[in-house]
Amino acid sequence: MTKLNKLSNTKIQAKANNQTQDDVVYCHIFDAILEQRLPPSTKLNEESLSEIFGVSRTIIRRSLLRLSLEQVVDIKPNRGATVSAPTIEEATQILKAREIAELAVTELATDNCNPQQMQVLRNLVTSENEAIANGDVGKGIRLSGEFHIELAKMAKNAPLLHFLRSLVSQTSLLIAQYEGSNNSNCSQDEHTNLLNAIESGDKVKALDLMGHHLMHIRANLNLNDDATSSDLHVVFSNVIRSRA
Repeated sequence: MTKLNKLSNTKIQAKANNQTQDDVVYCHIFDAILEQRLPPSTKLNEESLSEIFGVSRTIIRRSLLRLSLEQVVDIKPNRGATVSAPTIEEATQILKAREIAELAVTELATDNCNPQQMQVLRNLVTSENEAIANGDVGKGIRLSGEFHIELAKMAKNAPLLHFLRSLVSQTSLLIAQYEGSNNSNCSQDEHTNLLNAIESGDKVKALDLMGHHLMHIRANLNLNDDATSSDLHVVFSNVIRSRA
């Protein structure tokens, strides 16, 4: 079941900051993925998106291609585009890549910390906490992703920012697909503590806090092969063992 109907139904206009229509469509779809309004395996029909956004299918196609390069959309010949649905093996690889990227970002962000960007980050944490308190989990997830992207901006490393942006969106897909029922929303206090360490220049503590934060994200995902499989023999392995 798709949730494209939650996107804007009016013709989009390029924003005043020189964004093209391609950029605006891309941002809308990207945000919808981060907010989990577009869950894994959702069909992204070009004709429907063209009607929703009031733009040509060429613009839709370019936006989807851009998202596919960030590995959050799959495009297959004669089958069109769908929101990516990472396998357990792919999920493990994504989380490892994000760990490496986030630690590098944390180190560089501590070196390049400035009051203006710190305030932006703290405002994001406040908004994230408010969203969670109001029960808007999707918005909270998107704001959490924006927090990590903004942190990467403070690191002042463009390739790392681009890489992390893709990983953040892919992680949102993992949460939508694999998150267990024991989610504790631990990121709220962890983001604040991380910012405090960065602002104080304590790089060792900041790296330790980021490591623990990523560990908690990983712990909230059910990546147990026995628990999530399309193989009936795997799903009912306990029955098979009891009959042996």
